[in-house]
Amino acid sequence: MNPDDLIGKLSGPLSLRSRIGNVVALLGGLGGALFIGLLWATEPALPGRTHLAFGVLVALGLAWAGYGVWALTRRTPLFALDRVIAAWLAVVATGLLTAGTIAVAVARGTWVSTAGVLVAVTLAVLAVVILIRARAARAALLRRKGELGG
Repeated sequence: MNPDDLIGKLSGPLSLRSRIGNVVALLGGLGGALFIGLLWATEPALPGRTHLAFGVLVALGLAWAGYGVWALTRRTPLFALDRVIAAWLAVVATGLLTAGTIAVAVARGTWVSTAGVLVAVTLAVLAVVILIRARAARAALLRRKGELGG
């Protein structure tokens, strides 16, 4: 097998597992955004910070749906670029969650809010670890592709 054959095999269609994962991201994001959007639309007398939280949640849901559409329409392997983008979405989402829970913890100062901060920070750290691993996997794949002349 020569390098062109190997690169040709790498450029085949997405695997069934990848397509299912992207469909789950699309439907989950769209469903979450739709649910929060409907809840937001039917409760007009909410405090300003609740409107902000709903807006952020709708934006995050639409971002995941957009990611799913983008990954599904590419139809070819993305050399782990999809993992890097998904990891960045997770870092942004957990970063916003952490900032929000810290704001609540500072305002309320209860043990429950402190526990919420610990959970949010743990999730943010996990998201950063996933991002680091995704970037490393993508770099390894691109390095290998370069070695093969692709």
